[in-house]
Amino acid sequence: MNKILVVAAAFALLAGGAAQAGTTPADPRAIVYIGWPNDGQVMPAGRPFRVWFGLRNMGVAPSEVEFPNTGHHHLLVDTDLPPMDQPIPSDRNHLHFGAGQTETMLQLPPGKHTLQLLMGDAHHVPHSPPVYSKKITIYVK
Repeated sequence: MNKILVVAAAFALLAGGAAQAGTTPADPRAIVYIGWPNDGQVMPAGRPFRVWFGLRNMGVAPSEVEFPNTGHHHLLVDTDLPPMDQPIPSDRNHLHFGAGQTETMLQLPPGKHTLQLLMGDAHHVPHSPPVYSKKITIYVK
């Protein structure tokens, strides 16, 4: 078997496994969590409500700032975790807080919604290991 086929076969084996995390290291003890609202909370419809983010064993820094063991928050609304080896999307379901914010005001339509936090490095890629919160469910009525 020639070298190109061996390398291609090895790559195919690696690519077939679970998605890799980003390359920016995070403290394996890091914990990110949603401090408010609580899981199961009922929030008022028609007006914004506060969402605040908690983080332990890691620091917050704006995007594009490369400093060890830091990152910035991404709030995932009504979606699952994205691929861990790619930049986190920026859309209505993936809210970026690249200025280093630790809270936001959020307004959602009536209904059941999920919220989850995911830390991103200076380039919006999840850390290794990825640092994400438990997914919570809230109700807007």
